[in-house]
Amino acid sequence: MSDSEQRQLHVPYREYQSKNNNNSNLVETDALVDLSLTLDSNQQTFVVPPELVPDVEFIPGLSNDQTPIIDSPGIDRESQPLLGRLELDVTFNRFPDDPQFSELVWQAECAIDHGIFPDRIYQGSSGSYFVKNPANKIIGVFKPKDEEPYGRLNPKWTKWMHKLCCPCCFGRSCLIPNQGYLSEAGASLVDRKLGLGVVPNTRVVKLVSETFYYPRIDRQKARMKRAIMEAMPIVGSHFNRIGLPPKIGSFQCFVDSYKDADYWLRRWENEPLPPRLARQFQLQFERLVVLDYIIRNTDRGNDNWLIRYDAGGKTEAEPGEVKIAAIDNGLAFPFKHPDSWRAYPYHWAWLSQAKEPFSEATRELVLPQLSDHNFVQDLCDDLHQLFKQDKGFDKHHFDKQMSVMRGQILNLQQALKDSKSPVQLVQMPAVIVEKAKGGNGGPKLFSFSDNFTQRFQNKSPFFSWC
Repeated sequence: MSDSEQRQLHVPYREYQSKNNNNSNLVETDALVDLSLTLDSNQQTFVVPPELVPDVEFIPGLSNDQTPIIDSPGIDRESQPLLGRLELDVTFNRFPDDPQFSELVWQAECAIDHGIFPDRIYQGSSGSYFVKNPANKIIGVFKPKDEEPYGRLNPKWTKWMHKLCCPCCFGRSCLIPNQGYLSEAGASLVDRKLGLGVVPNTRVVKLVSETFYYPRIDRQKARMKRAIMEAMPIVGSHFNRIGLPPKIGSFQCFVDSYKDADYWLRRWENEPLPPRLARQFQLQFERLVVLDYIIRNTDRGNDNWLIRYDAGGKTEAEPGEVKIAAIDNGLAFPFKHPDSWRAYPYHWAWLSQAKEPFSEATRELVLPQLSDHNFVQDLCDDLHQLFKQDKGFDKHHFDKQMSVMRGQILNLQQALKDSKSPVQLVQMPAVIVEKAKGGNGGPKLFSFSDNFTQRFQNKSPFFSWC
């Protein structure tokens, strides 16, 4: 620790505030005080300002021979380490590059500690939860990894029946199982890198709550450890964890005043938007198209992206606004294009907005970045840092995922250059851009760089409309 850091202490001190230079009010504050010493030029001695002297409080009725009791009786602190053995890393939920998100997760942790537990969302086919802050306000959506649609602890019975009755059609053959939480965070990462602003901030966190779905054995172990800790604190201090095990998953910021896109799209069929707001919605829609196409979202219907519509007032001071929020991105980043039973099309391709060519604003925002090979490589590197958090991470499958994403970027880049529409974009042949292999191992159409080759998807799914 440097000298300047040692001189800064977090202590209470008295601060005198003068009003009109007549009277002074004593105000008790708690702040970070610089206790650096000043040198008096006349006396050649160090002088500490009196207003920076910390207050010292004494316990009333305590004699000099008595010692204040800090720990509870029966606990021997000398036989314990300075830091308790915790399975959950206290720095895991801290994001130095995003202090606002760190603060949001900290509020969720404080709320859980005070008994304000997350509520399970009963819609959908997986275990997801509304997370609240200490004021009992919803601030995020948490989706644990082991409660995903194809997870082993999914509390919804629909997927269990699906797996039991029709195992041959269970899951999606183009996706890596149980990586939905990484897909959610990866979509947010792509959104931030491109500056699209349509995905609510999403990151990977660890949370513990009694309302999460745990096996019976985990709950019984937690009860037993608590009982031992209360009866025999010395024995309980040797446990690595007292409560339930933490769950890793995606934490997405909650968005207010949004409704399903299907609601507003049906309403706008009878009540068209004003021209200015219609143009604003078109630009937002194009950003949604860019996101879904790059990550190859296999689950984008009109019920899992949201719209916030503010018609505004009659004056220019209240112009109104239309915003899109792309949620439910957990079924993206496939390691191959769909080629089995279903094609998993983009349902926004049937909207009238998809027939309009990409605007100049969208091209200026996205095209320079997608045309930069260094940017694409940085994007892949950031996704690698994110995806390798998973215990089942496989480098070979990740390279395949990036090959599909690079092919999507190549198609999107060409469509933007040719001023195509989203409908024309999804009609382009599926492309895979993979690292070049030495020798004559496989068919190669052509090499557009020293490291990568391009090939087209040969096999098509049985059903192309679903």
